[in-house]
Amino acid sequence: MTIKPPIRLAVAGLGAIGFRVARAVDAGQVDGFELVAVSAQKRERAVNRVSDFRRPPSVLALEELANVADVIVECAPAAVFEQLAKPVIDNGKCLMPLSVGALLNHPALIDTAKQTGARIIVPTGALIGLDTVRAMAVGTIHEVTLQTRKPPNGLVGAPHLVDNNIDISALVDPVCVLRGSARDAAKGFPANVNVAAALALAGIGPDKTRVEVWADPTIDRNIQSVTIRSDSGEATMTMNNVPSDENPRTGRIVSCSVIATLKRMTSPLVAGS
Repeated sequence: MTIKPPIRLAVAGLGAIGFRVARAVDAGQVDGFELVAVSAQKRERAVNRVSDFRRPPSVLALEELANVADVIVECAPAAVFEQLAKPVIDNGKCLMPLSVGALLNHPALIDTAKQTGARIIVPTGALIGLDTVRAMAVGTIHEVTLQTRKPPNGLVGAPHLVDNNIDISALVDPVCVLRGSARDAAKGFPANVNVAAALALAGIGPDKTRVEVWADPTIDRNIQSVTIRSDSGEATMTMNNVPSDENPRTGRIVSCSVIATLKRMTSPLVAGS
């Protein structure tokens, strides 16, 4: 799929990540893109939020975005992922999902993309070194482990905690609340550890990638640590992310990652694999 500038961009979700991405594109900070539409659960609020943009975009329903845009950035709740993603893929457009865990539950979208010419581009997000993981995956990866640590308020309300009656509201010491696969982590913490799904897609898949999720009251950052062993080498990578002021479940770096990924699509020079 080849897209020539100006590339029409739509942003689904105007939370901490989506609004910053939309604002950056409208302000001309991403060469070759124009913001044409956004979508949000509360339409009137969305209209007000973008009213002072240089070129206020249309505020549309999720399923309408694929009709007006070439690239659609998904920053919406995982529960509406398919509602947005299916029209994008069916129409041969480019989807940039942040609910990467939800993508694991819809593998048919990848098969459909092969038929329609659509692309699915997953930003690195809150991780570090996905280019290293992709390179190692060209050979043989023996083991990949992600340990994610977050302050308890960044995990509150996650389905895994609710379903297992795990109370993290009064922790004094760090507690591991999940040990399992990347698929387990994506299911149990859909708003918290999309990094696990991104790591899995870049490497050895969601069932072989191992994940630990820790609730840690001693920290004020979201810490992601990856260890990987392969036939081309070993790596240990750690990222300390500052939580977003608007949403402690995600880091400030995530919106920066989306903007960097968009810039990469039109840049004449690209560094990194």
